Amino acid sequence: MKKLLTLLLVTFLLLTSTFVLSASAANTANGTQIFSAHCAGCHINGGNIIRRGKNLKKQALKKYGMDSIEAVKSIVTNGKNNMSAYKDRLSEQEIQDVAAYVLEQAEKNWH
Repeated sequence: MKKLLTLLLVTFLLLTSTFVLSASAANTANGTQIFSAHCAGCHINGGNIIRRGKNLKKQALKKYGMDSIEAVKSIVTNGKNNMSAYKDRLSEQEIQDVAAYVLEQAEKNWH
């Protein structure tokens, strides 16, 4: 009985983690499209054509406290200084997706 419960638990955990990974991949894939359509004009390859230092590279995100999903979602939603707000143009899910994409790309150094 103990082995059966262990086997069921392991199976459940494997299925759950596979689902979570698939959902994450789908979100960043959607985030890629959103970024291309709404963000790449100013932030091509994680840069910033308006203010060079305020780019989307890992070091800059960390320096300015923008290295969490919540922080990126907040600036995409509400904007700041020259950055436009997207709360009226993107859904909450789209904002979540593009924020996940930005952080993923920052980890990869935008390659």
